[in-house]
Amino acid sequence: MPAADDLCRFVDASPSPFHAVATAAAALDAAGWSRADERDAWPASGGRGYVVRGGSLVAWDDTAATGPADPFRIVGAHTDSPNLRLKQHHDRRFEGTDVLALEPYGGPLLTTWLDRDLGVAGRVVLRDGSERLVHVDEPVLRVPNLAIHLDRDAAGAPDRQRHLDAVWSQRGRPFLAWLGEREGFAAEDVLGHELMTTDVVPSGRVGADGWLVAAPRLDNQATCFAGLEAFLTSGASGSGPVPGQRSVLVLFDHEEVGSSSERGAASDLLLTVLERIVLAAGGARDDLHRAVAGSICASGDMAHATHPNHAERHEPLHHVVLGGGPVLKVNQNLRYATDAAGAAVFARACESVGVPLQRYVHRADLPCGSTIGPISAARTGISTVDFGAPQLAMHSARETMAAADVEHYVKALTAFFELAD
Repeated sequence: MPAADDLCRFVDASPSPFHAVATAAAALDAAGWSRADERDAWPASGGRGYVVRGGSLVAWDDTAATGPADPFRIVGAHTDSPNLRLKQHHDRRFEGTDVLALEPYGGPLLTTWLDRDLGVAGRVVLRDGSERLVHVDEPVLRVPNLAIHLDRDAAGAPDRQRHLDAVWSQRGRPFLAWLGEREGFAAEDVLGHELMTTDVVPSGRVGADGWLVAAPRLDNQATCFAGLEAFLTSGASGSGPVPGQRSVLVLFDHEEVGSSSERGAASDLLLTVLERIVLAAGGARDDLHRAVAGSICASGDMAHATHPNHAERHEPLHHVVLGGGPVLKVNQNLRYATDAAGAAVFARACESVGVPLQRYVHRADLPCGSTIGPISAARTGISTVDFGAPQLAMHSARETMAAADVEHYVKALTAFFELAD
């Protein structure tokens, strides 16, 4: 299953949202897309381009457009994953040991980050205004558990403030000084940083005959990968966009913390790009509204497979199987944006390429998580359907999905881009 192996390579190359965007941008560049700067005049209509805003990316293909009011067919995902991130003042010394102060980002399963080989990735901004991506792909950090002999009660999750700092050195020097020596910058020139821990064990195939993928950040880089593959396949080397439709891929940052940022799903990023595409095609404000009214967004975020050890935590009429294909997400209280019309479009796309489709409903007596779909739908007014690929151990430092579902995912999203209204 080459798609599963390609996913592993994508994840390993993308230890942070900024790296995920860089990985996607490199693939777009290689396929003939052109990067645009939001500060510049917009490129002429009828092309393929993309913009980057921090850890977010929007790419488009309007080569098949026939007029400024043509609708958009959008696949969305998010680049961020729960993890432990460096505090702004992170250096402390304890009993001859250098300790790095960390704090949780989003809702990680904290116990899975303990006693694990961790590296560091992210970006620093230097005094001259330049940005530098950094990636220490070595086990330099470790958050140690407390021995059972000192905590016979073993009271569960560690305290988020007191129990998550990492040991890393005995040299008595600042971490940024050590990092700068490795990455080629002076610590005193770092005026801003967004740095996070990463699992350094490579992604890989596990289980009998390699039927599973074990990797960090499957939520939600598996969707970023599948969406990118589908976007490129349906555009550059496939049958191309459907005449009269525009294809868009949007990868948002900050979903795990609510999407309320300048580059999250609650921002103006997607709508601004869509408007500038319409204006570049000679359209006016009314053409944008017409295009939006005819558009649809497939919002992808990973889904819960039914856990073999905790089946009682799942809705009994909606069990989800690893390897059983993409999962349509429905929630009556709009934690997911899917309605009947959107569900029908996505189901038709899967059916057109022979991909099995599963349906997920959360237990009514448990709080349901959410995703970018409802937020983006409310921000843009675009009809949206929420879906995902089934996985186990969501928000763990290392997650699991079926290799077959990577193929299913790519095929389903390619069909979504190529499906005519």
